[in-house]
Amino acid sequence: GMEGEAEEEAEYDEHIWLSLKNAASCCEAIEKALASADTRNAGVYAENLAAYSEKIGELSDTYASIISEAKIKTLLFADRFPFRYLTEDYGLDYFAAFSGCSAESEASFETVTFLAGKLSELKLPCVLILEGSDTKMAQTVIQTAGSNAQILSVNSMQSVTAKDVEAGASYLDLMAANLIVLQAALGVI
Repeated sequence: GMEGEAEEEAEYDEHIWLSLKNAASCCEAIEKALASADTRNAGVYAENLAAYSEKIGELSDTYASIISEAKIKTLLFADRFPFRYLTEDYGLDYFAAFSGCSAESEASFETVTFLAGKLSELKLPCVLILEGSDTKMAQTVIQTAGSNAQILSVNSMQSVTAKDVEAGASYLDLMAANLIVLQAALGVI
């Protein structure tokens, strides 16, 4: 069935930064490279890494404790799905219209029907989309299911602009904001 296909297709997801655990590993690799290129400041890089890793760890622990209390353990995306590693980190299931790297934007009738079926069967409170996506597919899924689910968007940071960064959009802030959305999707809030 569809689940199997989606699983096989998504063996590799290039959106590794959307997993806090992977992000921590990336930071370690960057720190090593910086420290060896600029040995004089190696101590500063090590301190910065330690402080940042602690923040990532705290947020990851918060994710884990909130998700462990959630009654619902499934996310439904009427969109592409770049959060495979994040769901693996915390033992969540997901159903999505497309894999993370898919160029498709029009869902087939079968896909919409499948997602609507899951929405009804699991009585999910939310249908998720990515930042900047239109809500058309999500609305169709909700109408097909006869559901009153909310449409919420999560940030995959694929459209963060230099302006956002200047305005102080940080990785940790965006991942903390995503956790609030996940709490709604998992019926915690």
